Amino acid sequence: MPRTVVRDKGQITIPVEIRKAAHLEEGDDVDVAMTAQGILLRPRKTIDSTQAWFWTPSWQKREREASEDIRRGRVRTFKTDEDFLRSLEK
Repeated sequence: MPRTVVRDKGQITIPVEIRKAAHLEEGDDVDVAMTAQGILLRPRKTIDSTQAWFWTPSWQKREREASEDIRRGRVRTFKTDEDFLRSLEK
């Protein structure tokens, strides 16, 4: 289990492996709460509500799949809209 030290003015450094796992970056807000189990730090990521769909786990999974398809050349391009629509009919 990673360990840290409480510094002057109550400051702590969150270990790098925890920051990476939580996707924390410098300047991010963190909620702090006292629970029955101890101190809870919860990242507070602010995402515009009109863009929240993009950051859902299922959408991000499909984004990674699409990027992998592009990287491996598993894509087709079409010269016209009509060519694309004809390909859907096949």
